[in-house]
Amino acid sequence: MVDIRHLKTMQALRDTGRLTDAAERLCVTQSALSHQIKELESRLGCELFLRKTRPLQLTGPGRRLLALAEQVLPLITGAEHDIQRMVHGDAGRLYMAIECHSCFNWLMPTIEAYRSNWPAVDLDFSSGFMFDPLPALHSGELDLVITSDPRDYKSLAYLPLFQYEMQIAVAPDHALAGQAFVSPGDLAQETIITYPVERQRLDVFNAFLNPAGVEPAAVRTTELTVMMIQQVANHRGVCALPNWVLDEYVRQGLVVALPATKAGHWLTLYAAVRAEQENTAYLQSFVQSARSHCLETLRGVRNG
Repeated sequence: MVDIRHLKTMQALRDTGRLTDAAERLCVTQSALSHQIKELESRLGCELFLRKTRPLQLTGPGRRLLALAEQVLPLITGAEHDIQRMVHGDAGRLYMAIECHSCFNWLMPTIEAYRSNWPAVDLDFSSGFMFDPLPALHSGELDLVITSDPRDYKSLAYLPLFQYEMQIAVAPDHALAGQAFVSPGDLAQETIITYPVERQRLDVFNAFLNPAGVEPAAVRTTELTVMMIQQVANHRGVCALPNWVLDEYVRQGLVVALPATKAGHWLTLYAAVRAEQENTAYLQSFVQSARSHCLETLRGVRNG
């Protein structure tokens, strides 16, 4: 019964106080505006303003309709503004998860800086310990996944962040500590300490042990990197982590980091996104910020 043009008419009548001025503001003829008002009054069964007053005086129903206009029209204007920002990539949703579970150190500062630059982006993340993030990205539940294991989803695009070397960490007095590098067979009698995720999502199995057909003696899990390092230092096992993660603990003398194979084993860390959103401004900005921050602050990484 009441539509947006009626609400705009009530605001114009209130602001101008005259039917002719209201018609001019609304870019319609006075006759057309009069007809619109009479039609609405007929539908509502009441007068909306007193016609022989200068300026126009709204009736009780007219004031109620004006109150509705003051509530609804700003919401419509705000929604239109938000939609335009989304169309131009200035606002939207960025829900993310990480498969690289050592990435909290650099991800949190990147997120904090990003929030201040893109306040209109609804940003949230989870660790990805308890679920497989890439299928969730494919289905639209997530918008970005940090991963070193790109999979064949035609709907996804993988944007490189940086390259890192996977290294094997052992205790300083471990039998392997004096070697120049570690081969897959060297870990056949070792306990591997990993994060609590499926093997196919772990570099040490995916890219190192499985291709060589090597099975470690045992597997132990922990959610915290620092606990992993403590267990390695206490001869509870060995672990495989990115070189930039191990650098701090090597300098503290807690562990020795060895290359995986003589040539070293370099992997690329990606920001996986849905291809349809790849060029969205706020998403591209996050990827660029993360890449720049990592290349500037993480020791041992290189441009991917």
